[in-house]
Amino acid sequence: MIEVTIRGVSMTAAGFVVLLQPEGDERTLPIAIGSAEAQAILFELNGVELPRPLTHDLFRAVLNELGVTLTRVEVTDLREETFYAVLHLEGPRGEVKVDARPSDALALALRCGASIGVASAVLDRAAVVLDKAGPGAAEAGAKASASAPTDPLQALREQLARAIAEERYEEAARLRDRLRELSET
Repeated sequence: MIEVTIRGVSMTAAGFVVLLQPEGDERTLPIAIGSAEAQAILFELNGVELPRPLTHDLFRAVLNELGVTLTRVEVTDLREETFYAVLHLEGPRGEVKVDARPSDALALALRCGASIGVASAVLDRAAVVLDKAGPGAAEAGAKASASAPTDPLQALREQLARAIAEERYEEAARLRDRLRELSET
C-alpha cells in the first residue's frame, strides 16, 4: 500500500471526482464519487461545522461509542471501472476489516484522522499526471481530461464547482437546482 492524501475534490463533465496523491509523486488518482460524498469530504476538508451530523459524522460517533477506532482505509482494487476499499477497524474484538465504497471510506478517514492507502497496482493502472501550473491545476487537469466541449450545462457545472471550492454554498445550491431543472427537460 502506498500512503496518499486527498488533494481535493473537482467537478468534471461526468460528475465529482476526489483526487488522491502519494507524497512526492506526480501521479494523482481520480475516483468518481457522488455529490453527497463530495459535499461530505469538502465540508470536512474546509472545517465546515453543521448543526446536525451527516451520515459520516454519525458513523464516527457510533464507532466512538462502541470503543472502535478507524485506523486506516485502503483503496484495494479496481475491477470493471469500480474502485473497492476496506476500512481497518480496531476494537474489543481486535482488528476487523469492512468492505466500503471509497467515497465513504475517504469521508470517514478524514473525520477519524485515519491514514489512507492505495494499492500500488491500482495507482499504476488508474493514476494520471495533472498539470502543475498552479493552485487550480488539479481542477483544470480533471476538467481537461473530460475533453467535452463546453455547453451551457457544462458552464453551470463549472460555476457549481467554483462555488463549492470557494465555500459559497447558497449559490452552489441554486446552481445545483438549476442543473437539475435543465437536466430533466
